Amino acid sequence: MQAPDEVVAALAAGQPVVALESTVITHGLPYPDNVETAVSMETAVRAGGAVPATIAILHGTVHIGLTVDQIEYLGRLAGTAIRKCSRRDIPIALARGEDGATTVAGTMILAQQAGIELFATGGIGGVHRGHPFDISADLIELGRTAVTVVCSGAKSILDLPATREVLETHGVPVIGYGVDEMPAFFARSSGLPVDVRLDTPQQVAAVILARRQLALQNGLLITVPVPAAEACDPEQVEAAITQATHEADQQGIHGPTATPWLLRRVMALTNGRSLRANTALLQNNGTIAANIAAALSRGLSANS
Repeated sequence: MQAPDEVVAALAAGQPVVALESTVITHGLPYPDNVETAVSMETAVRAGGAVPATIAILHGTVHIGLTVDQIEYLGRLAGTAIRKCSRRDIPIALARGEDGATTVAGTMILAQQAGIELFATGGIGGVHRGHPFDISADLIELGRTAVTVVCSGAKSILDLPATREVLETHGVPVIGYGVDEMPAFFARSSGLPVDVRLDTPQQVAAVILARRQLALQNGLLITVPVPAAEACDPEQVEAAITQATHEADQQGIHGPTATPWLLRRVMALTNGRSLRANTALLQNNGTIAANIAAALSRGLSANS
């Protein structure tokens, strides 16, 4: 496992660090938007008061933090057969000396091993529409890995009510950050309730500390709505998702390839509006995760 000096020093000193995933670079957005978004998300984390650590596997080595050149390298691999790494895939990528982009689940595992509590992403995976047994490993990982994930809910291409039920089954608290409903990724509301509403980084940090005191091995899901100025119209984006899902079924696109294909198709059907929403929510989530990480760092210092 390798990490830049900045990340190593921050972790050793108990300073705030925020993990970022790498599948958003290789599977979520097209080049060069993917590289620009990854760099802007790291900038947003810094602006929020934390050190960013984008996690990936390069040539069989885990990297907890990437250089700009390494982000560019991954960005140019978008659309190729780079391995998408969840729990099952990480040992394979390491043993074979491969490049691998970490999913939400994969990033949680490696962040926990590195000692990073906060992780910012866009949307988690979930239960696929019309395929109730196609359930993302993200949901399972949230039930057994003690990392706090800041996101804008589950990706709205999914079956959100079913996803919400699976989170409940696995004991994952769904916390609304300043909202009473779980966001719907491109849109600000899903109509689904959160378990509790918290309005400040300090309130979230207090829940994290309480979970630590109990030694509970589950994640926390902090759901943050997309900034209002960039949010998609719920009816328009739902129409695009319905059409994209129908087309995917007709073409037999299921399993790991479904999510990136659906996101690209929805982007085309919304004339890029979903891409703008995705970029905005990623940056916003990075800043809020950094705020929470900073509050947690201060709380730990006060209790030591």
